[in-house]
Amino acid sequence: MKRIVSIQDISCIGRCSLTVALPVLSAMGVECGIMPTAVLSAHTMFPGFTCADLTGELLPIAQHWKTQNVHLDAIYTGYLASTEQVETVLSVIDLLSDEDTLLFVDPAMADHGKLYAAFGPEFPAEMAKVVARAHITVPNITEACLMTGREYRTEYDEAYIRDLLQAVAALGAKKVVLTGVSFAPDTLGCMAYDSETGEFFSYFNHRDGASYHGTGDIFAATTLGGMMRGLSLYEALTLAVDFTLETILVTRSDPDAAWYGVEFERALPMLYRRLGEA
Repeated sequence: MKRIVSIQDISCIGRCSLTVALPVLSAMGVECGIMPTAVLSAHTMFPGFTCADLTGELLPIAQHWKTQNVHLDAIYTGYLASTEQVETVLSVIDLLSDEDTLLFVDPAMADHGKLYAAFGPEFPAEMAKVVARAHITVPNITEACLMTGREYRTEYDEAYIRDLLQAVAALGAKKVVLTGVSFAPDTLGCMAYDSETGEFFSYFNHRDGASYHGTGDIFAATTLGGMMRGLSLYEALTLAVDFTLETILVTRSDPDAAWYGVEFERALPMLYRRLGEA
């Protein structure tokens, strides 16, 4: 069984970050260790949430694992709590990476053209340092624009997306996947770029009008889980797009879902079935 560690926050209520990544990866047959970057009382859509920054705990955890000869097939980073935490996470990566350790980076910091409220304007440049080390990174369009200085657009063509992919790759990432890409009103998916081969590829499915917290985390976890199960990046992205859509479809009847996130638990049978067919 493949073993990974996910380095991101725990939101105690509201499906996102580690409360999504851990169960999804476990359901996919991947051992998922955790290294929490912060503990939040609830995700950031809830007003008045509390947040405890755990930067000081990260290196001691990694150092203990090192003494126990823990081998990681992948390191998966998500939400990082502060600019100061970035340097610590880079040290953790250096300490725990072997030659065959995949670094998978979700630069979770922004959406819809703006940073999350917790971050200042200096943060994208700090996150870019982590992305620069990535074998695979999965920013949304906003995050890619903020890290590269490109203009954020809600209307765009394929040339714009290709330029953005190459700009993120120029930071140092080997493979870049842009999420939330759409070239037609009724479709939504992703487009990817392999800087080593120069290849672009994309996958789209039906675009549902509903929008929920945590779908980016589901997409990222499913992509990495698929690759740990032996799928190619394209196959893993196809699975991730389809599963993310399924989680939205099964959630639409729940009026509280906008607060609590997609009910991915009810969509897991689809994930089991697809993995069984792979």
